[in-house]
Amino acid sequence: MQYVAPVGIGVLYALLMSLVREPHRRRLNALMVAGAGAAYLSGGGLGGWEFAFTALVTYVAFRGLDSWTFIGVGWLLHTAWDVVHHIKGNPIIPFAHTSSLGCAICDPVIALWCLRGGPSLIDVLRDRGGRRRRGREEPQATMAR
Repeated sequence: MQYVAPVGIGVLYALLMSLVREPHRRRLNALMVAGAGAAYLSGGGLGGWEFAFTALVTYVAFRGLDSWTFIGVGWLLHTAWDVVHHIKGNPIIPFAHTSSLGCAICDPVIALWCLRGGPSLIDVLRDRGGRRRRGREEPQATMAR
């Protein structure tokens, strides 16, 4: 469950963000990745490197205001930072020892969604369901010989 739940959280994040219309969805996600970049500032245990990482992710998030690719890169950077904290630093949630590991599993799920352009998963599911229904209702034409 420790490895499955973070994947579900990443999918749930993308589903909830799908309720926000574009271009607000992209801009909100840029803010979210900027906030994630500062998550370890109050006690990550890596000293000045925490500030350097926050500055890097802030720049990437700023570029993400106009680019889903930069937002995805920001989440991948945060994934790497989570791994560093899981191995060497302090966990993202002080009382949950494996919280950085969970975050490192969740973040790539969000990154993949962002790198695909942050599509509305609700619309994707709705379109897929519509195609299935139409496919059943309309028989395929056969070629006459």
